[in-house]
Order: sequence, then structure tokens, then C-alpha cells
Amino acid sequence: MKEEFSPLKLAKNTVNSRFELLVENQTAFIDYKERNKKIYLIHTEVPSALEGKGVSSALIEKTLTYIEQYGYKLVALCPAVVAFIRRHPEWKRLLDLEQSDIV
Repeated sequence: MKEEFSPLKLAKNTVNSRFELLVENQTAFIDYKERNKKIYLIHTEVPSALEGKGVSSALIEKTLTYIEQYGYKLVALCPAVVAFIRRHPEWKRLLDLEQSDIV
């Protein structure tokens, strides 16, 4: 993750079921569902003005850190999250192996 994103706080918006990261007064987010100590990451969205700046990677990494800190298992359904985990296989440790097919 780029150093500039390290101090930014991830917000878990339970009303809208999404993890949010406020960057340059714009919100990037990952939609999720939560059930039985599993978090299903469904869709990642970054405002077009923030594309190409590493916001998506920062958001995903912060979300995965949250999942690990709170003892959840991950079901990665979002293509951006799947691609991130393929590039950073150390995060495979979070996967619910019964419901994930990331290799």
C-alpha cells in the first residue's frame, strides 16, 4: 500500500453493508455480506477521479486486515479482490476454503 494511504481509516458502514475509505473527499467502497463469522466481499468501487492511484489496493488491504483482526473468514466474490489475493498470496490465509476457489 502506498504510504499516503496508511493513515486513512477504514470505516465499516453496517447500514449500507460496505467497507469505505475516504480519499480526497471521495469514498471508495467494497460491498459485503456478513454471515456466520464469514465476510463475503462482493463488489469494489473507486470514484473515477481516484482511479490509477492505488486506492483500490489500499481499500482491499485495509479490508483484509479488518477481516483478519476480527477473526472472520473471507469469501472473495469480487474480481478486484480475487486479483489482489492472486498478486498477494499471503492473504489466502483468510479464505474460507469451502467457498473459495482462488489459486
